[in-house]
Amino acid sequence: MIPPAESLLKFNNPVLVSKTTDRKSPKGRPLRVSPQQPVDSSPVPPPPKPKSASLEATKQENEEILNAILPPREWTEGNQLWVQSVSSAPCTRTDVMHLEELLDTKLQQRQARDTGICPIRRELYSQCFDELIRQVTINCAERGLLLLRVRDEIQMTIAAYQTLYESSVTFGIRKAFQAEQGKADVKKRISDLENEKQDLKNQLNEQKAKCDAIEKRENERRQLEEKNHTEEIQFLKRANQQLKTQLEGIITPKK
Repeated sequence: MIPPAESLLKFNNPVLVSKTTDRKSPKGRPLRVSPQQPVDSSPVPPPPKPKSASLEATKQENEEILNAILPPREWTEGNQLWVQSVSSAPCTRTDVMHLEELLDTKLQQRQARDTGICPIRRELYSQCFDELIRQVTINCAERGLLLLRVRDEIQMTIAAYQTLYESSVTFGIRKAFQAEQGKADVKKRISDLENEKQDLKNQLNEQKAKCDAIEKRENERRQLEEKNHTEEIQFLKRANQQLKTQLEGIITPKK
């Protein structure tokens, strides 16, 4: 396993927890060597000075809270297990200024974007916030725990926004795909309607041509009937005139 990358969070020097010896039987279990606990060589505070014990207990309690807030990181290198816990050294104003400079340097080196969504910028600012929590916890554990709640709330909010963003992107892609499908269907529908419209136009033109032909034929037939009727009337008039003349000739007495 590769050792963890450099972080803005201040850690102590890594400590070798255990290692596996190379000489072992195939069925044997690896031997682990644990470092001996350091013996507290400091003299026992005398009874008249209870403040030192109280300060030591408070410091140990703060370290436990600090390790609970920012757990130590572990990694294996070869056959050795290393553990590195966060530093419990107090922070000065110079350390804060150095942290700000280091943050700006890391943002430039890793080419983090100034605006928009940037995982690199978010990672560096998260490390910086963890370092601030560490510095505050050393001086006041309660304040560090409160900052921990703030950090967790921010992370949950960002995770919720990220989930919402991913869902909206998926929804947008699905809607865009449906829109493309609907667009193709609409185009096909438009093409079918245009073809149907052209067919109806052709049928209309055919019907108009038939109507014109029928009207022309009926006009010719009517004109022919009118001509025949006129000729028949003229013939009847002439016949009537002839009959009238003959009748007058018969009726009129001869002198």
